[in-house]
Amino acid sequence: MAGLDLGTAASRYVQHLQRPDLHLHHQPEPEDHEVSNNRHGQDDDGSHQALDLVNGSHSGDLVIARRPRGRPPGSKNKPKPPVIVTRESANTLGAYLLEVGSGCDVFDCVANYARRRQRGVCILSGSGTVTNVSIRQPAAAGAVVTLHGRFEILSLSGSFLPPPAPPGATSLTIFLAGGQGQVVGGNVVGELMAVIS
Repeated sequence: MAGLDLGTAASRYVQHLQRPDLHLHHQPEPEDHEVSNNRHGQDDDGSHQALDLVNGSHSGDLVIARRPRGRPPGSKNKPKPPVIVTRESANTLGAYLLEVGSGCDVFDCVANYARRRQRGVCILSGSGTVTNVSIRQPAAAGAVVTLHGRFEILSLSGSFLPPPAPPGATSLTIFLAGGQGQVVGGNVVGELMAVIS
């Protein structure tokens, strides 16, 4: 090939290898039973060695030393100390039990509580007896049904956000059992009067 002098490059490489001050240092080989175990993947603790070139500190010697493979000892994942909360954040979730008095509107009571506290309220469950329920059933398109009489709450869930949240962010869903075993449910759109029995 034109312009490439292989003789000079090769001779420099050979001279480098033939330097009299080059020493090879080897660590003792493991015994036969350790070698056979490591071949089968047992007792593999990452202690296999790789060669590494190191300059000698005093005489400028080039030393080939073995460098351990894998993680250094003691670098495994160590357990971290637990996080201790010293004070409660303003946005921490909290569980509260709200009792609505007889003759009060459940929807208004929860909405006023959210407005006074300036906090969002999520209702997970409710129990008790209500009367004069106005609900919008999902099956009937836009039809509002007003139920008269006493009904036991089977399920009550919803969310209330304080102003300036949009009106659609506040909703209350209820399922009720009537006296003859009928079950009705939907979104509360009017009064939901609590009754203490």
